[in-house]
Amino acid sequence: MVAIIKSGSSIRRPFQYNENKLETGAAVLLSIQNYPGNSAEQSAEMRLKYMLKLTQLNGRAKVNAVHISLNFAPGEVLDKDRLIRISKSYMMGIGFGDQPYLVYQHTDAGHPHLHLVTTNIQLDGTRIPLHNIGKLKSEPTRKAIENQFGLVPAEQQNKGEYLAKAVDISRVAYGKSETKRAIGNVLQHVLKNYRYTSLPELNAVLKGYNITADRGGEESRIFKNRGLVYRVLDEKGEKVGVPIKASSFHFMATLNDIESRFGANEIERKSHLPEIRSAVDLTFLKSKPTSLDEVVKSLERRGIAVVKRVNPDGRVYGLTYVDHRNRCVFNGSALGKKYSAKGMLERIGGGGNEKNSSQISMNPTTKSLGNQASDTHSLQKEGIEKSSGFRTYSLLVDLATPDAGFSHVPFEWKKRSRRKKKKL
Repeated sequence: MVAIIKSGSSIRRPFQYNENKLETGAAVLLSIQNYPGNSAEQSAEMRLKYMLKLTQLNGRAKVNAVHISLNFAPGEVLDKDRLIRISKSYMMGIGFGDQPYLVYQHTDAGHPHLHLVTTNIQLDGTRIPLHNIGKLKSEPTRKAIENQFGLVPAEQQNKGEYLAKAVDISRVAYGKSETKRAIGNVLQHVLKNYRYTSLPELNAVLKGYNITADRGGEESRIFKNRGLVYRVLDEKGEKVGVPIKASSFHFMATLNDIESRFGANEIERKSHLPEIRSAVDLTFLKSKPTSLDEVVKSLERRGIAVVKRVNPDGRVYGLTYVDHRNRCVFNGSALGKKYSAKGMLERIGGGGNEKNSSQISMNPTTKSLGNQASDTHSLQKEGIEKSSGFRTYSLLVDLATPDAGFSHVPFEWKKRSRRKKKKL
């Protein structure tokens, strides 16, 4: 069993998400726990109102909503009574046994799973602490339940079964609910796991799933109000289907939410930047690509997708690198000039630019090195021209050429010679 706990500042979002599933027949309300009377069983409005009343008892709490999913291994057959007992044991184990909570069984995925909606605000207005709840309470409880009910341990389940899949364009015709469900599954995976620092970089990842985040035109109302909608893309990259508002999802998917991740993502992705540069450089060293498409295919074999930005005239004006192994995204200019669209085309040799740049041009600094530099050049040129060519030659010359000679000792530290005083 895999348990995932998410918290938020609005109880309406997780509640409405599950109630919408209930209305479309994609979920079943299994259990209503710790609600007063029977009114909650008859009305969704009463189920929400009681939760809202509890959250109002503590106006200082910024986090008052808890949304939990319990995921079971594909093929496990669990009846209603057993699922209710599992949910009760889990909520008791993490300290929410006396809280009001709703248990929904979802039927729209390849594996059986439950969604539990509750609040961490108690009847006396105090809040249940959520800090490290996953490590301290959820993990021990999960393992105990696996032993008690004979469930497949989380460590033995295939993690790939929970990864997002590209949206099936043929299913978009089913309407808004089908589109929203497909987009939501992808967003929950991408927004959480990938490191991006701009909306175009995020769209470079989403494009692989046939989705785009759209702000509309600069004069549109949605753009001026900092709104955001998600659209499905067809095979030609055209927007199809019904646009879905970012605010309609129960998780954080609005423009403000996305931009709030940029700072942390910028720091976390830095360590992977040299890997992408090395992958690109190795592509040019091992082969001599004659087109950008050859470079793209070579990088794809290394787990790096290259998304080209093309203007209406068909010219490539930008590149974005999506490293699916490390789940980070870089604009070409962030890697350096050599890795931008212009730099890559020059390296490929459009118009002979790459060959010219690979040849040695003695700059004034190099010339001042005298015979030592010229001897190094001649020896390298004699041995390298036979085996590789201008690209490898240029790389080795850069590595072997010594820096310009100058003193590293500060002027103030240099020992000054004393003048001898004349004897009288």
